[in-house]
Amino acid sequence: MIWEKKGLIYSPPGDGSWKDNSALTPTAIQLNEAIIRVYASFRDSKGVGRIGFVDVSSRNPEEVLGVSSEPALDIGMPGMFDDNGVILGDIIRVNESLYMYYVGFQLVSKVKFLAYSGLAISDDGGNSFKRYSCAPVMDRSDEAKYIRAIHSVLYEDGKFKFWYATGNGWELIDGNNYPQYDIDYVESDDGINFSSGKKVVENDRRNGEYRIGRPRVYRLNDMYVMNFTYGTIDGRYIAGQALSEDGVSWVRDDSRLGIGLSNEGWDSKHLCYPSVVETTQGKTFMFYNGNDMGYQGFGYAELKDSTS
Repeated sequence: MIWEKKGLIYSPPGDGSWKDNSALTPTAIQLNEAIIRVYASFRDSKGVGRIGFVDVSSRNPEEVLGVSSEPALDIGMPGMFDDNGVILGDIIRVNESLYMYYVGFQLVSKVKFLAYSGLAISDDGGNSFKRYSCAPVMDRSDEAKYIRAIHSVLYEDGKFKFWYATGNGWELIDGNNYPQYDIDYVESDDGINFSSGKKVVENDRRNGEYRIGRPRVYRLNDMYVMNFTYGTIDGRYIAGQALSEDGVSWVRDDSRLGIGLSNEGWDSKHLCYPSVVETTQGKTFMFYNGNDMGYQGFGYAELKDSTS
C-alpha cells in the first residue's frame, strides 16, 4: 500500500474542559455524502477520556466542519467498569441505529487498571449514545483476565465478527507496570453475547514486543486487512499490518502497511491507532494518532495505490 500523509487536522484545545488534551483512537465513519465523523476519546486534565467527535469534509478531510460540544458518551456511574474513562471501539450501522462498541477503564488497587467492552446505541444519527447496559457486554473471562477490549466489528454472512485485545499480564519496564495483550477473534449471532475467542495475532518477542492491539479490520478486494499497534520494551509504539483470506488466519507483514514515522513533527516518534474509511466518492482515508498516543491530536493520510 502507498499512503500519502496529509498532516495533522485536529489538536486538543488545552482549555481545562472535558476535551482538554488528547484525541485518542480516532475512529471514522461516513455519516452522509458530505461528512466523515471521526469519533475519538477526548481526555480531561486528569487523563479521563470521554467520547466525542470531529466532523470533517468527506472530499477534503483537512476541512473541519465541527467538533462536539458535549460528550457523545460520558464515563459510567461510580463503581462501574467504565467509571474512569472510555475509548473507541468501533461504530457499526445496525438497521436504523448506530452501535458503538467501546472500552471502559476502571481503577483498582492491585493492578494498574481493568478494561472491558461495552455497547452504546445511538438513535439520533450518532450525536449521542445510550448504554445498552451498565455492565460490559464483553467482560472478564479466563481468556482475558485484565483486558478484553473490542476494537473492530464487521457484520457478514449473518454473523457479527469481532477482533479484540486480550490481556493477561503486566510488563515491568523501568519500575512501572504496562499491560501485556494480543489479539483474538470471535463471532456472535446478536453482537451482544459472546463465547471465548481464538488467538489470531500474537506479540513478536524477537522484536521486543509485549503488547499488540487496537486491531482495525476492513475489506480490500478479496482480502481482510488488519491494522494494529504494537508496543516494545524499548519504547516504540508503531502501527503494523496483517492480511487474511478468511479473517481468522493472518499473515503479518508490517512492510506492506505503506506508512511510517515522519522525520520530524507530530508523528515522528509514534504512529498508532490507524482507522481506515472508504468514502462513497471512491477515496480511502486513514485517520491516526501520532506522538504520545494522541496528545497532539490526530491526522490523516490518503491511499494512493494498493495491491492485495
